[in-house]
Amino acid sequence: MINLEKEIREQPAALSTVVDLNLAAAKEIVAKAKAAGVKHVYFAARGTSDHACVYAQYLFGIFAGIPCTLGTPSVFTKYGAHIDLSDDLVIGVSQSGKAEDVLAVLESAKKDGAITVAVTNNEDSPMAKCAAYHLYCGCGHEASIAATKTFTTQMTILGLLAAVWAGNEALIAEFRKLPDAAQAMLDTKYDRIMNFARKYQNIPGAILLGRGISYPIALEGALKMLETNKLKMKGYPTSDFHHGPIAQVKPGDLVFVLSPKGATGDDSRAVIEKLLGVGADVVVITDDAGEAPDGTTAVVLPSTGCEFTFPQIAVMFFQLLACCMTIVRGIDPDLAGVINKITITK
Repeated sequence: MINLEKEIREQPAALSTVVDLNLAAAKEIVAKAKAAGVKHVYFAARGTSDHACVYAQYLFGIFAGIPCTLGTPSVFTKYGAHIDLSDDLVIGVSQSGKAEDVLAVLESAKKDGAITVAVTNNEDSPMAKCAAYHLYCGCGHEASIAATKTFTTQMTILGLLAAVWAGNEALIAEFRKLPDAAQAMLDTKYDRIMNFARKYQNIPGAILLGRGISYPIALEGALKMLETNKLKMKGYPTSDFHHGPIAQVKPGDLVFVLSPKGATGDDSRAVIEKLLGVGADVVVITDDAGEAPDGTTAVVLPSTGCEFTFPQIAVMFFQLLACCMTIVRGIDPDLAGVINKITITK
C-alpha cells in the first residue's frame, strides 16, 4: 500500500485521539485570551494548513463571534514590516512546524507580548518551541507529500479551540463523532471512488465549488488532486463563482459541488442549475441525497449529522479520489518532481 493510502486510512485513529490530546490546552488558551481581552485571531500558515485556517475562520465567526485574519507572512519576512499583534491571539499552523515565515510571525507576535499558539505535528519543531502554547496533531509521522491526516486533525484542533471559546459543548461532542464517520467513509465509499477514478482518469482538470464551511474543502480538494496527479484543478467559493469564473465552463466540463444539508444548500442549488444549463458534468458531494438535483451525479457520504464536521469527511472523498487516480494512472504520488514534503518559504 502506498504511503498516501496508508495515511488516509489512519485518519479514524488520528481523529479518535485529537480532541482529548488538546482539550486541556485549548481551555487554558481560551481562558488566557479572554482574561487578556483578546477579540481578534491572527492566523499564519501556508498551503494545506492555510485551508485549515479558513475552516477555523468560519467556526470562530459562527460560534464565538470572533473575527479572524489570514495573515500575510511575507509582510514580515520580505518587506521587513512590523504588524502590531499585541492584542491578538496569534496562531501559527504547520504540519512540520518548520515553516520559517510562519515562525517569523510567531516570533514577532511574541515580542509584542501577544498570546501565541503553534499547531503542528512535531512537538520538537521550532514553532512548537517558540509559541507559548502548542496544540498537537499527534497523528504519527506523515511520509506522503500530500498532507491528509495532518489536515483533518488541524481542522479539528482549530474547531475545538473555537468551540471552547464559545463554550459550545455540543460542538465538542460532534468532533468526538468524527472517527466513526471517517471509518464509515473508508469502509463504504472506496469502491465507488475507485470507479470515479477510472471514469475520470483522462480529464485535463476540474472545478470544485463550496460555500461557507465547505469552501476550504474546495480549496484543499483541488490541491490534493493537482499535487498528486498534476491536473489543473481550481477551488472557488460558490458565491464568487457567479461573478465571472462560471464563464469558463464548457459542455462536458467536470465540476464538483460540495453541498451538505444546511445553511448553504440554496446557493448550491442555484449554481448547479446554471452549470446544468451549460451542459457541465456536475458531481454533488453531499450528506443528503436531496441536495443533488436531477441531472447531477450524487455522492452521498456518511453523515456526521452536523454540517460543521461535514468538511472532515468531505475532504476524505478528494483524498481518496486523488489516491485512486494515481493508482489507475500509474503515478507514484511521492515522486512529485518539484514538490517536497516540507516546503520552507521565507
